[in-house]
Amino acid sequence: MVMQARKLYTPEEYLTLERAAVYKSEYLNGEIYAMSGGTPNHSEIAVSVGSELRTQLKRTPCHVFSSDLKIKTTSSSLFSYPDVSVICGQPQFHDAHQDVVTNPVVIVEVLSDSTEAYDRGRKFFQYRQIDTLMDYILISQKEPYIDHFTKHQDGRWAVTTVVGLSSSLRIASIDCTLLLSEIYDKIVFDSE
Repeated sequence: MVMQARKLYTPEEYLTLERAAVYKSEYLNGEIYAMSGGTPNHSEIAVSVGSELRTQLKRTPCHVFSSDLKIKTTSSSLFSYPDVSVICGQPQFHDAHQDVVTNPVVIVEVLSDSTEAYDRGRKFFQYRQIDTLMDYILISQKEPYIDHFTKHQDGRWAVTTVVGLSSSLRIASIDCTLLLSEIYDKIVFDSE
């Protein structure tokens, strides 16, 4: 059997296809991956996080974005649509189209069974290339559980785990606190 080589796309080819596409896709190392829809819990958690951050950042130079904004890593190896992102100051754009940003300070992903390993592994490896990124937050939709990765001044990343509806998550880089009771408001977990 002869295996045919899979076509790898350049970042420019991906962006041309993506800008004309009806559905969103992400790009990693030359491959394009179609994005699937999320669950109601996934969507509601992402909206809650974005709303809480927006309220706290209202009179600051920071902007909160939904999953409609594309993020690019420094090496152009990854173009993705995080569930929520925060940029402080003016967005820095990849090109004149102004639909891809390069300077997030915070990235939030709501975990799904199909993407959790990727979000924790290859995607986080790529995100760490973004010089401005200070916080990477992974939120479970199965239980009140958050892993918060924070970049230290020496470039090392440390993880803090927050568990339980009575807990809170402090994001020092943007001076915000997320209450898990607010993030998970109205969420019905499978075990309930």
